[in-house]
Amino acid sequence: MYPNLNKLGITDTKLISRYSLRQEAQVDVLKVYFHKQKGELFAKSVKFKYPRQRKNIRVNSSSGEYKETTEVNPSLTKVMTELNQITKPKEMDNKDIKHKILTDLRHLEKVVAGKISEIEADLEKLK
Repeated sequence: MYPNLNKLGITDTKLISRYSLRQEAQVDVLKVYFHKQKGELFAKSVKFKYPRQRKNIRVNSSSGEYKETTEVNPSLTKVMTELNQITKPKEMDNKDIKHKILTDLRHLEKVVAGKISEIEADLEKLK
């Protein structure tokens, strides 16, 4: 029923809970998360990397200038279509987006504060 996910080795689509997509340099990274199974400490996930397609687009028709640009790999688009059918992502309103951003910001503050404390402790050891 989901041929593109089957090609990736994901056969039991009922276990998929969500997915994330991010760009790293010239690669799109798709991470598929599965529901936590009984007895597991953490939910499983798998990561797939798709190289971005490079295209030259004419910037100025009179001078013949071209600019290199990248776009999402077509096979990734097909996989995401299937994942959207399975996960049915909901649209976030502005209030939800603001809450997510603030939550991410607070988490980042804690991580940075912890790392600063760790570095300061290492510096104290050097005295």
